[in-house]
Amino acid sequence: MSIKKIRYFAGFMKSQENWLNAMAHKGYRLVKTGKLTYEFEECAPDAYCYTVEYVGDKSFESENDYKAFLEGMGYRVFYKNINLDWSLAKITIRPWAEKGGFFSTNRTTFNRELLIVEKENDGKPFELHTEKEDLADYYRRLSYPWYFMTFIMLLLLILLFPAPVPTAVLGVLSGLCFLPVIIAWVKIAKLKKDNKLEE
Repeated sequence: MSIKKIRYFAGFMKSQENWLNAMAHKGYRLVKTGKLTYEFEECAPDAYCYTVEYVGDKSFESENDYKAFLEGMGYRVFYKNINLDWSLAKITIRPWAEKGGFFSTNRTTFNRELLIVEKENDGKPFELHTEKEDLADYYRRLSYPWYFMTFIMLLLLILLFPAPVPTAVLGVLSGLCFLPVIIAWVKIAKLKKDNKLEE
């Protein structure tokens, strides 16, 4: 028996990962994703586990290579969107992306910012980044879109300075956009500290 669930997690990858693992714990395996939908089929409880990986900074070729690499390791991989964009002509500018990923279109990486990665549950934690340097680099890449959003909010804040209500709202939004950057910095600092302790 298969079931379909409607969920939207936006950029909250850990929440999405926890929910997918809770579904697997109940005995449901992911078989298909849509913009708002997740389709599952019944399986043995805890037979699979999931992790969610941000790839919105990669070029089309790099993203496909990474997906092929993960599939070559025996994982199943699904693309997932962060944004809900229902337009036909799709193009996004990503200044933080690697070369080749600056423009994202519906023929490349648009609405494919996340990878949901599935593996058979072997009782070990499912982590794609096991090296501390690799994990620190991942957190760094994860913070780049938030840097950009904070910059845009602050720019709008400066342009709208005379208007008190939009200024206050943009000030709060700027702070919220910068929060993930601070979290990433804390995680990177902890990894660097742990790495020094190990040396």
